[in-house]
Amino acid sequence: MGALANQPFVKMNGIGNEIVVVDLRKGAPAIAPEEARAAASPQGAPYDQLMALYPPRTPGTDAYIRIYNNDGSEAGACGNGMRCVASIVSGENGKSALTFETEAGILNCWKAEGGLFTVDMGPPRFKWNEIPLAEEFRDTRAIELQIGPIDKPVLHSPSVVNMGNPHAIFWVDDVNAYDLERFGPLLENHPIFPERANITLAHIVDRTHIVIRTWERGAGLTRACGSAACAAAVAAARFKRTERTVRVTLPGGDLTIEWRERDDHVLMTGPVAFEFNGTFNPNLFEKAPAP
Repeated sequence: MGALANQPFVKMNGIGNEIVVVDLRKGAPAIAPEEARAAASPQGAPYDQLMALYPPRTPGTDAYIRIYNNDGSEAGACGNGMRCVASIVSGENGKSALTFETEAGILNCWKAEGGLFTVDMGPPRFKWNEIPLAEEFRDTRAIELQIGPIDKPVLHSPSVVNMGNPHAIFWVDDVNAYDLERFGPLLENHPIFPERANITLAHIVDRTHIVIRTWERGAGLTRACGSAACAAAVAAARFKRTERTVRVTLPGGDLTIEWRERDDHVLMTGPVAFEFNGTFNPNLFEKAPAP
């Protein structure tokens, strides 16, 4: 039957980023792509990302987390989801600081003022083969990529950065002036991105404020993508168009992003919201084979 049948889950969101958390720390197999897709169906608990907690693999960590997109693929990082997980685990064990292991590495989370949580997303990566790109670009602040007519492209010259996931940020004057639902899938799957990419439209309001919209790799148009907010903040600071601490406004709300100078780490601070508890109906997974 797989890993999710009859499993309790918690439905949450991080500024509109729809998150489902399932606790598999008592032992369960990996979640098959078919199971992840079934769990995200209207009969299950529709989500952008599913955060699956497994027993710690590394001493000193609170859990090992695998992150699934609603298309069944796995993500390396999900900042909004990490805040949701931190909120749950902190409520269980009373700790104000937590450490989790993900495919993107070890992530530290802690309580901030006003009921917010901060996630240390680690350092950004800028080299073309770290993002990764299919060909070499020495300067990833702006790469040769466009969509639309050659002489009048609709979008062009994105900044690219890896924040646990590959990101491409297109700088625009109005993030709502483009049909991201149309262009997003084309750019996500462009051959220049061998592992696909998150596609973000970003507008720099001033030196401390950025507005973004994101088409999320494996999840589609989203109200919030924490790693995209981090990527946009870092990319803007690389151009020296913003400070290293900015407010990033997404359709679902605001995040505070700090690109810390002393160690190059990117800190994301924002709220979490509980929605409801549920249990996955085993009938959802009758056609979803175990891995």
